[in-house]
Amino acid sequence: MLSECDKKIEFSKTENNRYIVKLKDMKNAIKFLKREKNYNFFVDIAAIDYLDFKEHKEKRFAIIYLLKDDKFDNLIILKAYLDEDEIIDSISDIYKGANWCEREVWDQYGLKFKDHPNLKRILNHKEFIGHPLRKDYPITKGQLCTKTDDLMDEMTPRLKAKGYENHDDLMFLNLGPAHPASHGTIRTFVALDGENIQSAVSEIGYLHRGFEKSCENHTYNQIIPYTDRLNYCSAILNNIAFAHTVEGMLGVELPQRGQFIRVIIGELSRIIDHLVCLAANLVDMGALTNYWYLYNPRETAYHLLSKLTGARLTNSYMRIGGMTHDLYDGFEDDLKECIKDVQKGMDDSLSLIEHNRIFQDRAQNIGIITAEDAINRGWSGPNLRACGVNYDVRVNHPYYFYDTFDFDVALGSTGDVYDRMMVRFEEIRQSIKIIHQAMKVLPKGKYNIDDHSIIFPAKKNVYSNIEGLMNQFKLVTEGVKVPSGEYYSSIEAANGELGFYIASDGSGTPYRVKVRPPCFYAMAALPDMIEGEMIADAVLDLGSLNIIAGELDR
Repeated sequence: MLSECDKKIEFSKTENNRYIVKLKDMKNAIKFLKREKNYNFFVDIAAIDYLDFKEHKEKRFAIIYLLKDDKFDNLIILKAYLDEDEIIDSISDIYKGANWCEREVWDQYGLKFKDHPNLKRILNHKEFIGHPLRKDYPITKGQLCTKTDDLMDEMTPRLKAKGYENHDDLMFLNLGPAHPASHGTIRTFVALDGENIQSAVSEIGYLHRGFEKSCENHTYNQIIPYTDRLNYCSAILNNIAFAHTVEGMLGVELPQRGQFIRVIIGELSRIIDHLVCLAANLVDMGALTNYWYLYNPRETAYHLLSKLTGARLTNSYMRIGGMTHDLYDGFEDDLKECIKDVQKGMDDSLSLIEHNRIFQDRAQNIGIITAEDAINRGWSGPNLRACGVNYDVRVNHPYYFYDTFDFDVALGSTGDVYDRMMVRFEEIRQSIKIIHQAMKVLPKGKYNIDDHSIIFPAKKNVYSNIEGLMNQFKLVTEGVKVPSGEYYSSIEAANGELGFYIASDGSGTPYRVKVRPPCFYAMAALPDMIEGEMIADAVLDLGSLNIIAGELDR
């Protein structure tokens, strides 16, 4: 791959399309991949502090870039080592999605990017001192925020670019961070001419709770409940994504029953997530009746999940190597009732809006983003497919027998609010289709792997013999021992590609966990989307992106 590029670029290949590149050559290598090899899809940027990593002989920090080609078939990982005082060339002029990612790396690690247009904190507040993902940061140090950020340092350049030398004729307004109409603790600062938005800046970090830092101090199974809180509207999909990545590092595969159960519960979680998004967006338009048509079936699904997992919202059902327990007796009947309620609610809602002129006028040609721009920004999931881009991790990189199911990938054409909503309606239909197929062929047998160094023993063994008790004790106190190395894996979550880049030092606690949250990249595009639109349109734009603040802020 890189062997075809400029001979001046210094690199070495490690394995599976992974390359070590000299920091000075990184930007040129990325330019080459985008220009010559069509690596147009921006996946993520991660950083690692190797201060406490045993036997590490390179420089203290690493910066890691993940890119995919325009067919979404090949993932390439580029890595460069650097010290604290070295400067990284910004690639935000190559990929728009890199802008917020580079800000995050600066915020969390203190690594600087040359020529970044706005290198400031993004998750931690502006009075924060230090960089919390460094290994020598004192995690017990509390730092309170006492002053708000007026965001004029970001707003003024945007207004000047539009020809506004002064602000006398504009009114400034905060949309959020209070939850109503902001779909989470998110603040969007807008400059208004009447009700028309001339310029906008978004601020996140209000819900930032240090997911990635917490992962460095807990065993792999202890992290499962934290993944629930990323996207609490489809918590089990977050469980699955994390467990799937760790299992890949361990080189283990679930028994077929376990894989099918993950498909069934995961698709049900996708349905719930889409119901929440659609219901909230419709009520933002004033369609309260539709809200109840879609929200009530969600309650039926929550009753089922509560019965299955013991928890309503944050289920923590998965474990590394399987799940806590099998499906209960009568699950299939309950699932059929749940699906019936979902289908009726969706049909009732669509009967009110599908040919409704008011709905079409409010949703069509609003918040348009082109396919090229969406790919460049790292969009995925329903938001990307609404632009007409046929990318679904379940299809492009099948897992859990997804390549054996008969289902269609829902696509839009315009990339507006209407398409983003209608794609989600169709995805609910397709998820129901997948669930029916999976239940028909659900195999009997084991649902967890048969490896006592990974999976917890049955409770009866813990309470009845010393071997089971010791097995449980060792796994709880020391965790699952994951081989040393670095690994990236992803699944198709409700909002798109949810991935984890994990670095292991061979212990039962991950050395570094970097989550790739699909909401992060969608939210970064919002200011550009809403400029030139009206306030009421901006609310619908945000709702149609389905931003979940827990995943966004991590």
